[in-house]
Amino acid sequence: MKALFTRLLALCLFATGPAWSQDAPQTQLPRVSLSAGMHLINAQVASTHTSRMVGLMHRQDMPANEGMLFVFEQPATQCFWMKNTLLPLTAAFLADDGTIVNLVDMQPQSLDSHCSAKPVRYVLEMHQGWFAKRGLKAGARLSGPPFVK
Repeated sequence: MKALFTRLLALCLFATGPAWSQDAPQTQLPRVSLSAGMHLINAQVASTHTSRMVGLMHRQDMPANEGMLFVFEQPATQCFWMKNTLLPLTAAFLADDGTIVNLVDMQPQSLDSHCSAKPVRYVLEMHQGWFAKRGLKAGARLSGPPFVK
């Protein structure tokens, strides 16, 4: 009976993960350097299901030219919301070659869904207004290691 209880407890802990990870911002993800013309971006890469689910939640600050690149296995209509995300962000939905498909501004702690205009594998979140301040719109192209040339 004790062995069964131990297995059940281990399964519960494995399924839920440590409690501290639920509210802690993830800041130790791999990084990639991207560019939008002369503008450099230092992006954390969220390429696993778990890292994509947490995203930029619980972050209270972020450097001006830093963002998070979400990488999905297959192109699909990608939709994002801002539950537990404290910073106002702009999401750039990106084609495989780095071309911006569409941009959406997202408000902190909102459950509103913001989706790509067509199937994409990449989404780059930056401070809200980062793209607009640099004159970057749909059709502009980012470059860097993830994007097919």
